[in-house]
Amino acid sequence: MPLSDEIETRRRAIKTDSYAMSIGEIMNLYSSKELNINPNFQRMFRWKPEQKTRFIESILLGIPIPSIFVSQGEDGVWDLIDGLQRLSTVFEFAGMLVGLDKQNAPPSRLTKAKYLPSLENKVWQNVDDEKDPDSLTLRQRIDIKRAKIDINIIMRESDSAAKYDLFERINTGGSRLSEQEVRNCLLIMANVKFFNAFEKFAENPDFEECIAITDRAKEERYDLELVARFITLRTADMQVVRSQMFDVGNFLSESLVEIATSTMDLAQEREVFDRTFKLINAALGANAFRRYDAVKGRFLGMSQVSAFEAIAIGLGHNISAWNPDDPNEYIEFKQRVESMWEKQEFKNKQGSGVRGTDRIVNIIPFARTHFQR
Repeated sequence: MPLSDEIETRRRAIKTDSYAMSIGEIMNLYSSKELNINPNFQRMFRWKPEQKTRFIESILLGIPIPSIFVSQGEDGVWDLIDGLQRLSTVFEFAGMLVGLDKQNAPPSRLTKAKYLPSLENKVWQNVDDEKDPDSLTLRQRIDIKRAKIDINIIMRESDSAAKYDLFERINTGGSRLSEQEVRNCLLIMANVKFFNAFEKFAENPDFEECIAITDRAKEERYDLELVARFITLRTADMQVVRSQMFDVGNFLSESLVEIATSTMDLAQEREVFDRTFKLINAALGANAFRRYDAVKGRFLGMSQVSAFEAIAIGLGHNISAWNPDDPNEYIEFKQRVESMWEKQEFKNKQGSGVRGTDRIVNIIPFARTHFQR
């Protein structure tokens, strides 16, 4: 298809509108449940008090606010796609932000600001004492409510995948969210029940012991990225993967959304996952994905994603042939892992100089055979 035809086809698939609204109007939409911020998104609301204060300061100084993006549902309700930190900051400050427990989060208190240092310790309003010096004045609250934000709307007539694509493109261009946090948001928008079940995979203690990641990596949900790799690649048709994987992150996102909106039995996948990591942890523990040095006879360095893809996904593909409760099999499995690090098929396709796409389409077929019984 010529490029001009592709452009025209996709333009017809995405219907948009845009106009400016005051913050007060947006607050009213949120209060009346005509603007939806999925409560699960609050886990990604992690601005520090200084960042929240700086945003409120910007509004009071009349600095233009970046646009937000919403998607219109069949019922007309807007789902927030981009603008979580900004709107949540205002809603929390005003004492109207609804949390995961369906209760209003405690109103925030501002810190010292660069241009308005007197914002320190300010609250939106003390309803019991209108003259409280720590409260914003009525005029200041009105100034905030009258500040305008441009709203970009994906209309309900658009292609159903448009909001996922837009959310991903907006949020992978910067450093606001990690790739997996963006992926989590996509899953929440696609199927929140699936996301809740998916998230519980990472709570498996055997898995946690084996991956041995830092607190920072866990905060950015790298543990869930590893779960995503396991679920999407364990039984994948590698010819299809080879033809579709132009970027690992995009492939994981698209595959997970597809799974989330399909009839896949996630309970069955969870059973496979648990059996796989029970065996890995019993045999190797925190050494599971570290490089094995045959000369020194021990595991060295940090865990490697290439090792995870080979060992976890390779074993997971064959787990029905292994018994995670048999200590004799721990020895055999450990020997398979150690020998893997000497295989040229593995060594040549892992390491910092190998692209992720090239690594995956070569290592996983090798690993499926290597851990076969």
